[in-house]
Amino acid sequence: MEKSGEAAATPILSAVLETALYVDDLEKADQFYGGVLGLPKIYSVPGRQLVFRCGDGVLLIFDPKQTERDQMVINGGAIPLHGTRGAGHMAFRVSKEQLNNCREHLLAKGVVIESEITWPNGAHSVYFRDPAGNSLEFATPDIWNRS
Repeated sequence: MEKSGEAAATPILSAVLETALYVDDLEKADQFYGGVLGLPKIYSVPGRQLVFRCGDGVLLIFDPKQTERDQMVINGGAIPLHGTRGAGHMAFRVSKEQLNNCREHLLAKGVVIESEITWPNGAHSVYFRDPAGNSLEFATPDIWNRS
């Protein structure tokens, strides 16, 4: 137990375990993230959420109409209400060797590429949107390396 006046040690955070995006149509999101992007679905809660595996992490897709007002309780613990409106953003880590394949896959599936950037340090990003308008990015792992 912490004594008054003693500061707790700063926690060591090793990775982002999960991230969430919000959509207004879970069926379209399921087709896009599972069908177009090929993410394996872990499970879904009809009318509320989709859960996809992405490497070591998890992508949660929520319908804010549900998550803002209907609280879930699991084993006595309540998941806080949450939600947002408007376009969110997330980036998928893609190796430099796979970036061209990813770009070509999007084009073959009819997904419009919104922008491409070669960063000053040589990293690359390809931006596109999901059916709900969320900004998505395929980014090479060196994007956050300083040059």
